[in-house]
Amino acid sequence: MPDFNTLLGCGDFRQGLVTGVIDIPQGSSHKIEWDRTTGLFRLDRVDPGIFAKPVNYGFIPQTLDEDGDELDILCITGEPLPTGLVVQARILGVLNFLDGEDMDYKIVTVPADDRDTGDRLRSLEDVGQRWKDQIEHHFNHYKDFQAGTQTRVLGWAGIEEAINIVADCSQRWQGIQPPRAL
Repeated sequence: MPDFNTLLGCGDFRQGLVTGVIDIPQGSSHKIEWDRTTGLFRLDRVDPGIFAKPVNYGFIPQTLDEDGDELDILCITGEPLPTGLVVQARILGVLNFLDGEDMDYKIVTVPADDRDTGDRLRSLEDVGQRWKDQIEHHFNHYKDFQAGTQTRVLGWAGIEEAINIVADCSQRWQGIQPPRAL
C-alpha cells in the first residue's frame, strides 16, 4: 500500500482545495483507519449500525491535527466513495469537534468537480440545516457505547477558518518531519 504522506501533498488549500484519502465510505459502520507506519488500511472496530457514517470520511495527507492524526475530512457525495480513493476536494467549512480532551476538526468538502450537482455546494449554507443537524447528532453520539469516551460538537465555521486549520495542521506535520537528504 502507498504512503499517502509521501506520495501526496495536502492540496492548494489556500485556494480552498485539498487532497483527501477516503477511510470510511458513507453508510459504513466499519471504523477503518489508515496506518501511517505500515501504509495499510485496518479495521479498528465495528460500530453499531445506528452509528454508520452519514458522510464519506477521510483524511488530508501531510497534515497533523491536534489529536495526533492526519486532519479529517467529510466529503459530501451522492454515493459512497471506496476506501483508499484519492479525491480532490473543495472546502465548504469545518465542524469543530472535541473527542475526549482533543480537538479533532472535520473539514467539510465536496469533490472539486461535481457535475452531478453542477458544483452547487459552495459553502456550509448550501448543505442545509438538516444535513448539519444529522452530522452533529452523529458526532455527538457515535461513541455512546464506548465507556469513558466523551464527544462534543462545538459548532461550525466557514471556509476561511477551515483554510486556517488546514494551514496549521500542514505546518504541524512539516514540523515533525526530518529534513530530507538532497
